[in-house]
Amino acid sequence: MSCLSVVSSFVLFIVCCCSLIQAQQPYVGKATTNCSNTENSALGYSCNALNKSCQAYLIFRSQPPYNTVASISTLLGSDPSQLSEVNSVSETTSFPSNQLVIVPVNCSCSGEYSQANASYIVQPNDTLFLIANNTYQGLSTCQALQNQKTTRTDDILSGETLTVPLRCACPTKNQSDLGIRYLLSYLVTPGDDVPAISEQFGAATGRTLEANGLPEQNPTIFPFTTLLIPLQSTPTSSQTVVPPPPPASSSPPSPSPNPEKSSKKTWLYVVVGVVGGIALTIVIGTIIFFMLSRKSKKQPGPVIESQSFEAHEKPLNKKLDEESQEFFESISAIAQSIKVYKFEDLKAATDNFSPSCWIKGSVYRGLINGDFAAIKKMNGDVSKEIELLNKINHSNLIRLSGVCFNDGHWYLVYEYAASGQLSDWIYDRSNEGKFLNWTKRIQIASDVATGLNYLHSFTNYPHVHKDIKSSNILLDSDLRAKIANFSLARSTGDQDDEFVLTRHIVGTKGYMAPEYLENGVVSSKLDVYAFGILTLEIITGKEVAALHSEESRNLSDVLNGALSEVDGQEESLKQLIDPSLHENYPSGLAVLVVRLIDSCLNKNPGDRPTMDEIVQSLSRILTTSLAWELSSNVSGYHISS
Repeated sequence: MSCLSVVSSFVLFIVCCCSLIQAQQPYVGKATTNCSNTENSALGYSCNALNKSCQAYLIFRSQPPYNTVASISTLLGSDPSQLSEVNSVSETTSFPSNQLVIVPVNCSCSGEYSQANASYIVQPNDTLFLIANNTYQGLSTCQALQNQKTTRTDDILSGETLTVPLRCACPTKNQSDLGIRYLLSYLVTPGDDVPAISEQFGAATGRTLEANGLPEQNPTIFPFTTLLIPLQSTPTSSQTVVPPPPPASSSPPSPSPNPEKSSKKTWLYVVVGVVGGIALTIVIGTIIFFMLSRKSKKQPGPVIESQSFEAHEKPLNKKLDEESQEFFESISAIAQSIKVYKFEDLKAATDNFSPSCWIKGSVYRGLINGDFAAIKKMNGDVSKEIELLNKINHSNLIRLSGVCFNDGHWYLVYEYAASGQLSDWIYDRSNEGKFLNWTKRIQIASDVATGLNYLHSFTNYPHVHKDIKSSNILLDSDLRAKIANFSLARSTGDQDDEFVLTRHIVGTKGYMAPEYLENGVVSSKLDVYAFGILTLEIITGKEVAALHSEESRNLSDVLNGALSEVDGQEESLKQLIDPSLHENYPSGLAVLVVRLIDSCLNKNPGDRPTMDEIVQSLSRILTTSLAWELSSNVSGYHISS
């Protein structure tokens, strides 16, 4: 053998050994979410382990209908008793949504690749992409599913049973020598990084990098892909719980007091406590008396009138006097979160309400303490809106930062939404430079649903917005949605689904539910109906509400034919979706959204989904849309210069 051959063989041996030591499997990144990618790496992890089969673990995020021990075990081909044991729950347990669930599987070699096999019955409108990235959340790939089929095509039939190869792997000899007994396939989500994931499961970051062949300098990972976590012991349920934020630091305890000095101070503390208690009682009594006396003198609120189904406030004949300002300031003193601005401050912030600062209607942009704010001039009694905004705190609801009263007018200061109203983005043709792609539209719908769910279920008491429409949805600089204009919002009592009757029909034409128009029934399902109209506008790019005639108030009936034709008919779907998307959208997901809209527009309010159910549905659709976007490299949005 020549010297060159010996050297070559030695180099090849060193390379192979280094590869075995440094990496169990190469991390393939976006290749797994791109169905057109035919790289073998997308088919599964290579079968290069010490043993041909082993115990492995997967991470699955519970989502209805796969949110119980039984349903998750069936979906992923796992033993339910083992799954319940490793997660420290009973076999009848239902997991909360998005809970990390540890799934034990038997991983073994199948030809060149390691995998755990599961069986899945194809549902209507399923595609290989949806099954891999939506149902199985990225634990399989469309390439691996396609590789299992005898025809090797994308065609699948409803009712067909598919073998789903799940991405798992067994430790190499080198890893076994280091004490690594198991490999866990972790599903990467937006915001994850290798050090945080490793720490969560008690693994060394360096070992995780080696197991996935990731460079230490730039270990970039992508959502909807799997990351192998090397474990020396069985994973536990404590590792799936998101740790709470660290407690605020407290000062060290003071030295133990001298017993003699302590006894001398005891009487002093007692006297101070008694005097302080009496003083506090007097102050509270004074405040209550002051508030009650002011309330008896309070002017009656404005009359809300309905004109062509548009809500208008009829201003009071008398201006709110200085006593009203004093009364609000007394409330503000108790509710420390609301700032009372001087009118001079708002004039300075808006350059004396200059036309250059005007946004729309009676809203101006102001610069306060270096930050932009939206300042809205209002007439009438705004106390209910202020009271509601003062006690809610959610990223998808516009935040009230302060108020001002001057010359009979209220000025409400809100956080500034830099991208303006949603209506300017979806069907205002004068803004042709603005464009939202499919994923951004679903993200916005999900944001609105999340905000409404908070309003319906997490405020005391549950509230109904009553005026959900595209012009009342504001977008921040990242195009995340915030619900605004709570002037018509009202409480439904102490139960989320309680129905309240009213004779005062107010709102916006086209968005109001039939039971509200006909009988004055107010419930959270009123917002659900309006949300259905809004979402239809988001995906069609059309002002659907404006097309809704008074003679045909039930839009669900009007659209029923078109919506039912969507099933399996690509051409009907193309006619429904906004043409500006240029057919660049996932048709399977579009069908799911249309069905969700149809359920929101059900004539019977009891048959409409709750906002919580809508949030869960849109969360799954958004997750799969993001995976689709990664695979197709679609840009999020564009504003032309």
